[in-house]
Amino acid sequence: MEIVLWLLAVILVVSGVGALLRKEMLWGAVLIVVGLIVGPGGVSIFT
Repeated sequence: MEIVLWLLAVILVVSGVGALLRKEMLWGAVLIVVGLIVGPGGVSIFT
């Protein structure tokens, strides 16, 4: 489960950076924040 959450976090952060590059600042910021919450530091939220 931890690996799945980590992969999801990576996908979210990469998508967020892509959105920022397309000038979609709000959507990019939201994706990056959600990715950081779900990511390795945020795994404890779900376990």
